[in-house]
Amino acid sequence: MDPHALLVDHVGRIRELVDSVVDGLELDDAHRRPLDRGNPIVWLLWHTSRVLDDHVAGLSGDPQAWTGWAGRFDLPLDLEDFGYGHGPEEVAAVRVADLDLLVAYHQAVHERTLSYLRRLDPASGVGPDELDRVVDEDWDPPVTAGVRLVSVIGDCLQHLGQAAYVKGLL
Repeated sequence: MDPHALLVDHVGRIRELVDSVVDGLELDDAHRRPLDRGNPIVWLLWHTSRVLDDHVAGLSGDPQAWTGWAGRFDLPLDLEDFGYGHGPEEVAAVRVADLDLLVAYHQAVHERTLSYLRRLDPASGVGPDELDRVVDEDWDPPVTAGVRLVSVIGDCLQHLGQAAYVKGLL
C-alpha cells in the first residue's frame, strides 16, 4: 500500500468515528462531563477537528477551515485556540447548540485534509517526497510532514476513543 492510500484510509476512519460517536447521541449527553470534571464528548469532537485542522493547515500552507466556522460556533476562545492545554473553564466553554454543526465542521476539515493528501498521490507530481519535508526543526530529530501526519492521526484516534468511551458510560 502506498503512503497516500494508507493516510487517506486513516483519515477516513477518523471521519467514520466522528459519525459513529454522534449517532444516537443527545445534545445534553454530549455536554455531560464524566465525574463532573472530565472532557465531554462535545469538547473531544471539537478538539479533534481543531487539531486536525490546525496541523494540516500548517503542512499545506492553506488557511484553517476554522476561520470560516468560528463565528458559527461563537465560542469565547481565541481564533487560534484548538484546545491544547485547556483547563476546566475552557473545556466547559466549548458548547454547541447542535451536534450537526460539529459534524459539518469536521467534514470541512476532512475535505481539506483529503485535498492536502492528494499531494502525496504519485500522480500529483509531488508524491511521497512531501512526507520527508522537514516542517519543524525545533525537535531532535527534526519533524517531517510524515511524522506530523502520523502524530495528528494518532491524537485524533485517541480523542475519538475517549469520546466513544464517554458515550458508553452514558
